[in-house]
Amino acid sequence: MSPEEIAINDYHYHLPEHKIAIYPLEERDASKLLVHREGKITDAIYKDLPIYLPEHSMMVFNNTKVIHARIRFMQTSGKPIEIFCLEPFGEIQDYATVLSSHSTVTWKCLVGGASRWKTTILEKTITINQEKVSLHASIKEKQEGTFIISFSWNPQHFSFAEILLAAGDVPLPPYIKRETEDADEERYQTVYAEKHGSVAAPTAGLHFTNALLDELVAKKIIIEKVTLHVGAGTFKPVQAEQMKDHEMHAEWIDVDEACIRNIADTENLVVAVGTTSLRTLETLYWLGVKAWLQPETEKLELGQWDCYNNSLPGTECTKSMALNALLNWMKRNQKERLFTQTQLLITPGYRFRIAGALITNFHQPHSTLLLLVAAVIGDKWKEVYQHALDHEYRFLSFGDGSLLFMVGL
Repeated sequence: MSPEEIAINDYHYHLPEHKIAIYPLEERDASKLLVHREGKITDAIYKDLPIYLPEHSMMVFNNTKVIHARIRFMQTSGKPIEIFCLEPFGEIQDYATVLSSHSTVTWKCLVGGASRWKTTILEKTITINQEKVSLHASIKEKQEGTFIISFSWNPQHFSFAEILLAAGDVPLPPYIKRETEDADEERYQTVYAEKHGSVAAPTAGLHFTNALLDELVAKKIIIEKVTLHVGAGTFKPVQAEQMKDHEMHAEWIDVDEACIRNIADTENLVVAVGTTSLRTLETLYWLGVKAWLQPETEKLELGQWDCYNNSLPGTECTKSMALNALLNWMKRNQKERLFTQTQLLITPGYRFRIAGALITNFHQPHSTLLLLVAAVIGDKWKEVYQHALDHEYRFLSFGDGSLLFMVGL
C-alpha cells in the first residue's frame, strides 16, 4: 500500500484519560521501559537500559532545549490573550542568532483568544535583573491557522531569549490539563538540553539522568547529539481520513559535521532516542541521497513525500555513500553545520537506513508518532500498546517509554 493511501483510523486504540501521566515520576530513570525485540516483550525500567544494548552501540540524542513559548497578555478590557510562539518567521541561519536578537523579532504563532484581540498592540511589563521592560506584540499578517507576530521591547539591550524567559511560560502539551508549576521548569527539560528552540520537549529523553548516561558510556556505548527543534505540530492529530490529505509539520534540524561523520563511519547498532532523533537521522540519509544525485544543488531540504518519490533511488545508495555525499556537499558549501528543515513523514512500509532501534514514549491515537512506531515494529504496535495498557504503563509526555528494535534486529 502507498503511504499516501494509509487510513488513519487503522491506527486507533482506546486511551483512557487516567492512563495519561499528568506529572513525571520523582526519579527520571525509575520510569518503566517496555523492551520489544523479535516479537518478544520484556518489562524493565530505564535504569536497566545498559543491559539491553550491546557494547559499542551508538545512541543519538536530541539536545534541543524548550523555550518559554507561551506568553500571556492582558488587554485593558481585562480579557486575556495567549500567544504561543511556534518558530521564527522568514529566512534564518540558526536559532541562536534569532534568540540573541535585540529590539524586535517576528515569529509565527498561535493565538488563543484571537477574536478578543481588539487593540492594535498588546503590551506587557516584565522584570529582568530588577529592570522594568515593556514588551509589545502586534499582528503583521494572518495565515491559515497561525499569525505572524512582531515583538518589540524597551529597553532594547535585552535579547529575545531573555524576554521569553521572563515573559513566557513552560509550554506543557495540551493533554496535560493543569497549570504549570515551578518543578516543570526542570522536569519538562532533558538533563542534556543545550540548544534553545523547541516548543515541546523531546520526551523520550526525559527519562535519562546523568548517572544513567555515565553507565552507558562505561559500557562503551557511543553518545552522539543532534538537534531538532520540536514544533507544536508534533501534538497535532491527523484529521484527514487518508495520509495524502495530511500536511506533515516542518521542523528545523541542526547537525554538525563531526556527528555526521561518526554516524557514517559506525557499523554498529544506532539507537535513536526519541522520534525526533529518528526523523533527524533518516533525514540525514535522504539529504545525502539528494547531494549524491545533485552535488551542485545550493539548498537541501526534505519534503513530506520526498523519500517515497521514485526520483530518489535510495535502494541504490548505501548509508555510507549518502552521508559522505552530504559531507562533501557541506565542504563545497563551506558549512560546518547542517541547518535546514525536514518534513519527513515516516509511515508503515518505510525502510530505515540508519537507525536500528528506537527509544520512545507511548503516543496518542491517530497521530503521526503512532504511525512512526508502526513503521518500526509493524502490526506488533497493537500488542505492545495493549500490553502497556494492561500493565499500568503511563502514557504520553510524562509517561513511561519503550525500547523498540527494528524488525530483523
